Amino acid sequence: MRQTADRVRHAIGFELIGLLGAMPLLSVLFGVDPMHSGTMGLFFSLIATGWNYFYNVWFDRYLQKRQGHGNKTQRQRIAHALGFELGLLVTTIPLMAWWLDVSLLSALIMDAAMIVYYLFFAYLYNLAYDKLFPIVGDSKLNQKVVSCSTQ
Repeated sequence: MRQTADRVRHAIGFELIGLLGAMPLLSVLFGVDPMHSGTMGLFFSLIATGWNYFYNVWFDRYLQKRQGHGNKTQRQRIAHALGFELGLLVTTIPLMAWWLDVSLLSALIMDAAMIVYYLFFAYLYNLAYDKLFPIVGDSKLNQKVVSCSTQ
């Protein structure tokens, strides 16, 4: 299981790197003023950072209870990314509509674009993060993974 400091590093890195790509994309695709979308993005990052932390704690505990370790399969990584984005969707559409003074449908379309971006980003970020900062302490599982990958 990951420690709190590792989870904080993960969440902050996710939001900062994700925001650097998402806000210019929103501005280019939908003509939203970059300063306005950037401010909204920072606000949403605060929401997403909290959600990221609690969602990952829950997901890792679920995996630990279900399979005895926190390493994710390909299918679990996809489920992880989808669950994260669906959780944010409930909050972000109404807030985006209000913030940008657009209809809920327009906010849904904008949010859909952000979801596509963040689905790919979340998958790639978490894959890279797990490679850069592997889970320490489950040497028996790590030995299995190494022996399976060399065969």
